[in-house]
Amino acid sequence: MAKVVFLPLRLGAGIAAGIVGKSLFRALWGLIDEEEAPKAEHRRIRLSMLALALVIEGALFRALRGLADHGSRRVFARVTGSWPGEEQPEAE
Repeated sequence: MAKVVFLPLRLGAGIAAGIVGKSLFRALWGLIDEEEAPKAEHRRIRLSMLALALVIEGALFRALRGLADHGSRRVFARVTGSWPGEEQPEAE
């Protein structure tokens, strides 16, 4: 039951992280290059710039989504007293 109740909070946090990430990536890319960040569908781009853009964008989005997910779990736990997930990583 907790998972069903937690889902809207998690989705909202993920969407917010995506919006913030997009703005932050554009701002960061503006410090690197005056032109917009290259995309894979662009024909005339330098592959090194495409790789750099993809690495920065991927790392940024992954970090923000992870932080948003964990933050939403903390809020849910504070409100309900129940942690929606595992308490700690499993030992290998």
